[in-house]
Amino acid sequence: MKAARLTSPRRFEFVEVETPKPSTGEVLIRMERLSICGSDLRHYDRVLPEEEYPWELGRPCHECIGVIEESRTRELKDGQRVIVLPTTRGGLMEYLVEKPSRIIPVPEGGDPAVWLMCQPMGTVLHACQRTGSVLGKRVAILGQGAIGLNFTTLMAMQGASQVIVTDLLDYRLALAKTLGATHSINARREDVPKAVAEVTGGAMADIVIEAAGEETTLNQSFYVVKRYGHVTLFGIQWEEKLTLDFARMFDQQITVLNVSSARSDNPTGAIKQCVELVDQGRLDLSHLVTHRTAFGDVQQAYDTYSRKLDNVIKVVMRV
Repeated sequence: MKAARLTSPRRFEFVEVETPKPSTGEVLIRMERLSICGSDLRHYDRVLPEEEYPWELGRPCHECIGVIEESRTRELKDGQRVIVLPTTRGGLMEYLVEKPSRIIPVPEGGDPAVWLMCQPMGTVLHACQRTGSVLGKRVAILGQGAIGLNFTTLMAMQGASQVIVTDLLDYRLALAKTLGATHSINARREDVPKAVAEVTGGAMADIVIEAAGEETTLNQSFYVVKRYGHVTLFGIQWEEKLTLDFARMFDQQITVLNVSSARSDNPTGAIKQCVELVDQGRLDLSHLVTHRTAFGDVQQAYDTYSRKLDNVIKVVMRV
């Protein structure tokens, strides 16, 4: 089978490897669609130590959907379409073997690229569940990439009185307004704390979601949230060593929640709930898929996503 791997900064190569075989309690999945997460760019964009190249097969990629080719389990059947959270290898390959605990079946029919969007949206749903009720509250979401846009969708659906979004790119802010954002702030042109103070009448946000994964937005969270407010940190920080404005956080007596569904006891639970919402017609994720390409164009796909070309939100590769 064909698989891709990262061989140097921002460079992939394809290799031919043996197709894996499932053991008892596992399934073999033929990949259909793959997508790129912002966390993948932490490895794609970085210059890693020379000895770390080439990377493991299939990485960095963990947003995958495919069809079960061979099931050696009781829970899953041949021919089922499933979202898979890979653990044995990364997703940039034609076949994967995985256990049922890392697999989420999806209904027959529909666009597999859109079903795949339940994976990132599911992680956001998990974070919203951990954050608690936002009904009638003022919410600020820092960053409007795919994850930030998903937060905007759910916060608006949950009845937040204000959904204030920030980003550096106008096309993302425009899309956020169509998803329920009540106010948008371009952080490149505006003073974000000052703008939030203006739209909230000086009250500031009850809840802040950090969805950009940047040191700047992490510390900015402490200046746009009200005293005794709540900050949910979702974005994975690019830098391992951060300068944290602890004095401001301590002075404001802020409750800080660091949340990741990947580290939860049930990493598939919220994704399954998301699949149900889409299946019921109560949640539409089609707006996330802005670019489609072939698996053979993996280099172009990652470059487009990394460089934010052509108003990209999510790139989906067809295997």
